[in-house]
Amino acid sequence: MGDNELGLFLRARRAEVTPAEVGLPPGIRRRTPGLRRSEVAMLAGISVEYLIRLEQGRDRRPSPQVLAALAGPLRLTAAERAHLHRLTRTARLCGGLVRDQYPTVRPGLRGLLDQLEPGAAMLVDQVGDVLAYTSGFRRLAAPIGLLAGDPPNLIRYVFTDPRAREAYPDWAHVADEQVAALKDGPPRQDFTGALEAAAGDELTERLRRVPGLPRAHGLLRLEHPEAGSLRLAYETMKLPGDDNLRLVVQLPADEATAEALRRIAPLRLVAG
Repeated sequence: MGDNELGLFLRARRAEVTPAEVGLPPGIRRRTPGLRRSEVAMLAGISVEYLIRLEQGRDRRPSPQVLAALAGPLRLTAAERAHLHRLTRTARLCGGLVRDQYPTVRPGLRGLLDQLEPGAAMLVDQVGDVLAYTSGFRRLAAPIGLLAGDPPNLIRYVFTDPRAREAYPDWAHVADEQVAALKDGPPRQDFTGALEAAAGDELTERLRRVPGLPRAHGLLRLEHPEAGSLRLAYETMKLPGDDNLRLVVQLPADEATAEALRRIAPLRLVAG
């Protein structure tokens, strides 16, 4: 990849989009007809500082979620979106971060997940990548947008996706727990640096004060678009022999939640 092609592309598209095209007033003292960085950042739900890092080439590996968020305010066509992802994939390969470096899930663990069907369970690593999950977890997570990305990432979702604050009534507690899980292992500056730039002070302050002691069990409240208000009891088991993976199982904490989950479960065909 050439010198900062990703940043050049982002700046060029920002300069071509007018405020009127994205529903903003023209403003005053505007030196160019395009969008300001602050306007793109606001519309995309990321920090201005992170957008500056992308445009200046100081971060060339944004997540798929960030790319999707930028595509809207930049008014990207399908072809331009594909080009943006190609630029990012090239940067990942040039930076040495290839998909094979993600932990693999051994067949025994996948078999364990199969045994937990149709319950909600997932395998997640230290940085929040969701590497495998049951159909029950998919029914909970997909409608709130948590499974976007390759792989989906819990921490990035909680801190950079606006839907997370709607899905989790106790968002601050959920954010604390995600940071605790991130710190409960070897330091990962390669991940936290880019994430801090995208998430801003909400994450930076927690990295400073939240200890790396995530709770092994607790209660999660979830506002689900299809099932309504849910109360889920979760149990977390660390698997230190498998790249510090964690198995997280979510169970209905009361009968109302159990009934709501039954309503969104697929119908089973019974042989006659």
